[in-house]
Parts: sequence; C-alpha cells; structure tokens
Amino acid sequence: MIFVTVGTHEQPFNRLVEYMDRLKENKIIEEDVIIQIGYSTYEPQYCTWSKLFPYPKMVKYVEEARIVITHGGPSSFIMPLQIGKIPIVVPRQKQFDEHVNDHQVEFAKAVAERQKNIITVEDITCLQDVILNYNDRVSGMTAGQNSNNAEFNAKLKSVVDELMRERKKR
Repeated sequence: MIFVTVGTHEQPFNRLVEYMDRLKENKIIEEDVIIQIGYSTYEPQYCTWSKLFPYPKMVKYVEEARIVITHGGPSSFIMPLQIGKIPIVVPRQKQFDEHVNDHQVEFAKAVAERQKNIITVEDITCLQDVILNYNDRVSGMTAGQNSNNAEFNAKLKSVVDELMRERKKR
C-alpha cells in the first residue's frame, strides 16, 4: 500500500493528488493507494481518499504502507521517519499556487542533503520512477532521525558517574 498525505495547509495540492490518481488509473501502480487530500479540490477516482484522517489512523496507514509520500511540511515527513520509513517528499511549490513561497522546497532539499533519510521529488514527472524504483533507492539509506541525543546522554551519564565517585570519596 502507498499512503499519501498533503497535510492541512489551506491551499490545494491537486498536482500530487491527481498525479497519484493517474498512476493508479493507468495501472502503473497496482497496489492500493490511500490519499489524505486536505484542501485539494481534485477528488481521486482510482484511489481511496479522505480530506482528513484522525492522527491515529494516519499513524496506522504510515505503519502499514510500503511507501509514504508526503508534502514538504516537517511534521508530515518526520512522523514516517520516527516509524522507520523513508518518505518520498514532494514539496508544495509557489509556482503552482500550492503555498505562499518555496520554503518547503528549500527545507526538504536541506534535510535530504544533511540527513540523507528522505527522497525529495520537485519535478512531479520524476515521481513515477521514484515509486517504481523505491526499494533500490532506499537500500543503504537509514530511516529514522539522526540525533546527537544518545551521545550527549552517554557523556552526561559519564560526568554524573564521575561526580558521584568523587562525592563518595569525601
């Protein structure tokens, strides 16, 4: 199953919703596609969809999905990372009146470059290839969020342990 979310921004993201529906219509994608269309005005004919899903249902869909496709909002692609999925991120773009500026494009590019745990697709015509070759693309990528928390916690524990040893000596 492929799960797609366009978030809750009030501008439509018809470009992504319609593209996914066409892939399903033309049988390029055989598996089920579930789309959260938000404020998009295009209503899919070949995919299961809802304007919004309750958060627990979205988590369930992300957990069950083979592929998760999101817009470029951080909350939408961080949640799949936390669940261990490598999302395909299709940022909303100002030129298509999908957002007020191109901050999603710039942010998604920066995350992809630094963290190397998302696949960014700016040109929608490339999305089909990314989906069809998803397994090859993600092999070698690490899902999840890269964080310094574990290293920080280990160092903090070491400092606290040392302080406790010094205290006992007194």
